[in-house]
Amino acid sequence: MYKKKIIVRDISWLSFNNRVLQEAADDTVPLLERIKFLGIFSNNLDEFFRVRVAALQRMAELGNKAKMHLEINPESILEDIQEIVLNQQREFDRIWNEILRELKKQKIFLLKDTQLNKTQQQFVLNYFNDEVRGNVIPLIIESIHSFPFLNDKSIYLACTLSKKDKSVTKRFALLSVPARRLPRFVVLPSKSTEKQLILLEDVIRFCLPTIFSFFGYDTFSAHIIKVTRDAEIDLDNDVSTSLIQKIEKGLKNRKKGKPVRFVFDKAIDPSLLTYLVKRLGLSRKDNLIPGGRIHNFKDFMNFPSEVFNEKKVRKKPFIHPKLNNVTSVSHVVLKQDILLNFPYHSFETIIDLLREAAIDPTVQSIKVTCYRLASRSKIVNALTNAVRNGKKVTAVIELRARFDEEANLEWKEELEEAGVNVLLGIPNMKVHAKLCIIKKKIGTKIIEYGFISTGNLNERTAKVYGDHCLLTANASIMVDINKIFRYLENPAINLPILSTCKTLLVSPVSMRKQLLQLINKEIYFAKKKKHASITLKLNSLSDEVMIDKLYDAAKAGVEINLIVRGIFCMLTQNKQFKKVEAISIVDEYLEHARVMVFNHGGNEKAFISSADWMTRNIDHRIEAACPILSKELIEEIKDILKIQLSDNIKARILDNTLANNYVNPRNTKKVQSQVEIYNYLRKKI
Repeated sequence: MYKKKIIVRDISWLSFNNRVLQEAADDTVPLLERIKFLGIFSNNLDEFFRVRVAALQRMAELGNKAKMHLEINPESILEDIQEIVLNQQREFDRIWNEILRELKKQKIFLLKDTQLNKTQQQFVLNYFNDEVRGNVIPLIIESIHSFPFLNDKSIYLACTLSKKDKSVTKRFALLSVPARRLPRFVVLPSKSTEKQLILLEDVIRFCLPTIFSFFGYDTFSAHIIKVTRDAEIDLDNDVSTSLIQKIEKGLKNRKKGKPVRFVFDKAIDPSLLTYLVKRLGLSRKDNLIPGGRIHNFKDFMNFPSEVFNEKKVRKKPFIHPKLNNVTSVSHVVLKQDILLNFPYHSFETIIDLLREAAIDPTVQSIKVTCYRLASRSKIVNALTNAVRNGKKVTAVIELRARFDEEANLEWKEELEEAGVNVLLGIPNMKVHAKLCIIKKKIGTKIIEYGFISTGNLNERTAKVYGDHCLLTANASIMVDINKIFRYLENPAINLPILSTCKTLLVSPVSMRKQLLQLINKEIYFAKKKKHASITLKLNSLSDEVMIDKLYDAAKAGVEINLIVRGIFCMLTQNKQFKKVEAISIVDEYLEHARVMVFNHGGNEKAFISSADWMTRNIDHRIEAACPILSKELIEEIKDILKIQLSDNIKARILDNTLANNYVNPRNTKKVQSQVEIYNYLRKKI
């Protein structure tokens, strides 16, 4: 059915999301964080269905063509996905019920519409009339010839209207829950010793008699339903259509994409369920997922923290010790490389670097790539201020950053209005490299410095994403960053210039070849009976060529240590080679950094990278991996990796069974790597 030498990517991804679910189940995790992990799990699964399941369904429609060209059986994978997701849904429901019991112990109650006292009933009725009514439009769906379009990401109350004496035929109605415009959680008046909340949909449920009063019904039931749609943007190759028009067209098409999943409250009226499935054009073979009373748990990532008496205080990021109390970040960077480790180090350093450049009279230009910017981006403020101060500013905006396309279109307009030269990436190839180069002129001398990062220029996510960012003025690195920007400024004629990069590993032209050479070097040393080792930290490992080469290295006796947060398609247990050590760490911070260390005969080579080991990253994107050239920083990278490889609290073993068993601490010291890394970096102050 599947290739036996790898784990199917989509099954591996579901195993990753199960690790997120494990965090929600862990009673050592603060209760609010457990609720947020349920939200993360739910949000992840939504995206998985919008993109991956949608793609598999399209492949299934191709029939034998997909099997022949892609060497997979999409129907079999879809069947496995359905089974795994249903099992995970049952575990999700179990965890949520456990969390509800824990909330009760803390005197926090999420009330249903049937549990309100008289004071709360009046409060809810007033709230509905003041805030909700104008955002709710009921639809009697049987009387509508064309079934209303159900928006992806929205939830709906599917209602049955009837009369106790059965004098009137029951009717079906649909209400959109306006959770994008109003808070999903409403705090209710309650005793001083308790905190009580109600969900927005239960506010609406309580007010159904008011909403449908003119129909003459006296009995109402309402259950949540949700549709997930194909979200992949298919950009045609019509060269006469601008990229912006293609993106805008794709966004419109996304909103009316084919349903790939229908989730519903399993307590729904069976006749209403049958009616909805038929009107949506679905069948029992589609992803029909029965669930509990609540859906769109992604909103639970914003569960109101104020109802908790005890809150976990997240440790604050701190300024890198070599930049603490300095008058100028750039002056330090011009003298030595600095490695920032987010979220432990403060992202304010990056903003300070750009602010300095914006007002420095010797700075002539700033060039930067932007993938996912924060909603109120200080990066954008710094860039627009630089323009006002007479600097030439170039920003590469990747419009196809999935699910951030609309926001990036808005940033494009704002930057262009400010006078920034905005480049929109390249047709059929995302710009995913995280680069910045600042050019200044002192007298007749041109000086360049900047940074290269594993993460996005986003001050919000930098507080929760584990990433590395190298601040440097190294001439060889600056030469290559300049070459990448020259290509981005004129991709039609400048592609060959990427092949001339001598220091950076650049996709799509040289990264694969150079990575294979680095692995081959370790194989060479292993065959010479010398120490050979490879340590990789990635978000995803799915490229078959790279996996095959790692198999070759393992067979040759190379010591391989892997830390992979998400997709992991490699089989680590094989009689032909020594076991590959592979773990995944899921904890408070999202492990997002890509790091590679090769022993290289004792002359260690260490890299940070924007690219995962996936075919799309290596062959179909602009990515950059940067060597760490400072011996001191190589040791720091190795120390951090060593701490992570020692994790026996939040590390799960990645093996052929996908069991996600935790690393057993045995009798050794307990190591929670994110705590230990914070302490390690703090000691350097």
